[in-house]
Amino acid sequence: MNKLKITILTFALVGAANFAMAQAQFALGIKGGLNFANLDVKGSVSSNYNNRTGYHAGAFALIKVASIGIQPEILFSKQGTKYTVNTTDYEANFDYINVPIMVKFYLPLGLNLQAGPQFGFLTTSEIKSKVGNISSTQDAKDFYKSSDVAASFGAGWDLPFGLTIDARYNLGLSKINDGANTNNTKNQVFQISAGYKLIKFGK
Repeated sequence: MNKLKITILTFALVGAANFAMAQAQFALGIKGGLNFANLDVKGSVSSNYNNRTGYHAGAFALIKVASIGIQPEILFSKQGTKYTVNTTDYEANFDYINVPIMVKFYLPLGLNLQAGPQFGFLTTSEIKSKVGNISSTQDAKDFYKSSDVAASFGAGWDLPFGLTIDARYNLGLSKINDGANTNNTKNQVFQISAGYKLIKFGK
């Protein structure tokens, strides 16, 4: 009887493993798209913060089993905001290397819901100001933290022939500006992306 139970259990495990492998996929690809970035600034003297349009580009890997996928990415991302203080117009330009790690919940036809953390590393921070026709640029890297943490969530569609499209919102969780007496400033970025799986194994 024990041998029969062991045989049945072995066949069940082998069957489950074969089913999982049949539903598994590994892929490497590239992606890019537009950023619509802004800053959430608490206690600011200016409430006129406007979106700054930028872009993001990079690579991703996908490990998918059945209806669940894990997709780590590495992206170069141009972020920031535009705002006005009195009569001076400013543009904050922040460049990040972002590393989102997304969990993807697959629905029928390749549609998916996404959520996960994102870790950012600041590479460039500039504040451009303009009064009338006079413009100037200040290196502001000393005033901003070198890292950022965000919560990312959105939706996507894995199309045939390795194509992908995504829409994602990155909600900043950590204060990005330095100094105890500065305003509490966080990143906010909405992204739309298109991608292509260069290498794909499995279903």
